[in-house]
Amino acid sequence: MSESSANQSANQYEQERREKLQRLRDLGVDPYGRHTTGIRPLAEVKKSYTSEMGHDAGPVVKVAGRIMLKRDMGKLSFLSLRDDSGEDLQVALDKKRLDETAWKINELLDLGDQIVVEGPLGTTRKGETTVWATSVSVAAKALLPPPGKFHGLEDLEQRYRQRYVDLWANPEVMKLAKLRTRIVQEMRQYLIGLGYVEVETPMMQLLHGGAAARPFVTHHNALDIDLYMRIAPELFLKRLLVGGFRKVFEINRNFRNEGISPRHNPEFTMLEAYEAFGSWETMADMVEGLICHIAEKVFGTLQIEHKNEAGETTRKINLTRPWRRVRVVDLVEERTGVKFDKQPLASSRIEELRRANPGKDLKLNGSPAEQLFEIYEKLIEPTLTDPTFVTHMPSVIIPLARENREDPFFADVYELAINGVEISPGYTELNDPDVQSKHFAHQVGDKEEQHKIDEDFLNALRHGMPPAGGMGMGVDRLLMMLTGAESIRDVILFPLMKPQA
Repeated sequence: MSESSANQSANQYEQERREKLQRLRDLGVDPYGRHTTGIRPLAEVKKSYTSEMGHDAGPVVKVAGRIMLKRDMGKLSFLSLRDDSGEDLQVALDKKRLDETAWKINELLDLGDQIVVEGPLGTTRKGETTVWATSVSVAAKALLPPPGKFHGLEDLEQRYRQRYVDLWANPEVMKLAKLRTRIVQEMRQYLIGLGYVEVETPMMQLLHGGAAARPFVTHHNALDIDLYMRIAPELFLKRLLVGGFRKVFEINRNFRNEGISPRHNPEFTMLEAYEAFGSWETMADMVEGLICHIAEKVFGTLQIEHKNEAGETTRKINLTRPWRRVRVVDLVEERTGVKFDKQPLASSRIEELRRANPGKDLKLNGSPAEQLFEIYEKLIEPTLTDPTFVTHMPSVIIPLARENREDPFFADVYELAINGVEISPGYTELNDPDVQSKHFAHQVGDKEEQHKIDEDFLNALRHGMPPAGGMGMGVDRLLMMLTGAESIRDVILFPLMKPQA
């Protein structure tokens, strides 16, 4: 069906529904309902039925839901209702059991309408659990038909745009949304159980910091100043360590004015946590325990399987502890044969790597530290399915981490990779204000850019921040790993979409 034909059909359906809306009002029925108590989840009602109850001798229940199916059989109609409990439940509307107004309401019901039904619980002759309605009321008349009526549910972009339809049209989407909520709750409770205090830090900042990313810019009219939507909460959380907090965490949104891809959304959720007198190792221990706790509590297993639409397993992730910890130079040598000696790679070696890895867009034209990181990021990280803490990255690319005492070329950090992507970085935090000032100056480069250095953060460090460990974790990416979602848009309720023309 062409787009114009689909729109014409949709308009026709809406007009028909508006006529039914008016007929409901003519009956004295409010098509948008009223406050109702005593409604039970459909899954709970369905589970409570036992065969001993008989055809319609069960308890009287009140349920509500959206009409997904409707079969009219003369003086008897069968409806299938759906709510957020993950179950559909059949409702029988029998003319003999209903008063005249209720039966007329039945004649004006459409797919997508939300209704409230009360009646005894029982079964049909075929044994299907059913509510035999003695009353029915309209909660919300749907003026637009379910999308399958005219353009199907397979339009992925439309599903993202109209999540309010996707949630009830596709039960697995509702299930995933609830999984996200539960995982965040478990994350929060686990950290609180370890003595962390949850805090909130500014999302609008005078200077953006804590990561290397392009920010969104806004303007505050009253103060007549530009502000940045935060790219990370790190610098404010560290200020709290200066203030005397021992363990803090925040689960909240970050904003980065960069590309959109299956793994990137401009607005995303991050967990960051900091522990005074901790280190990258204590943070690695915490993250390992946190993710395993979530997997066991929510999914009941440390063996995560990703499946395709046919139900076939496409990937297995083993979260069993302990997780591997390996220095980046050792991992690069293990996987590529490149023995890192802090010198630029020979041109012949670069060409050899390019030939051996076509399609990886290996540039390898930076400093030795940048070359090392590029080899890891492009050739190795995508292959790390099981959890791996890759440690001791070059310090020059991580200006907020403390340099390793034995070899300052490297920083005391980890990058946790699972399912081929970075899930969490963790640092032994830099707390020397003079060294941090030098790192910031090197990071911004030209003198003309020096105004971008967060002098207030440096001033906070001069008041004394205890040694600390810190970590971040992308909540959306964690969800993708645990559920097998192929796109970050699948685990975000309302992903950013380009406006339709």
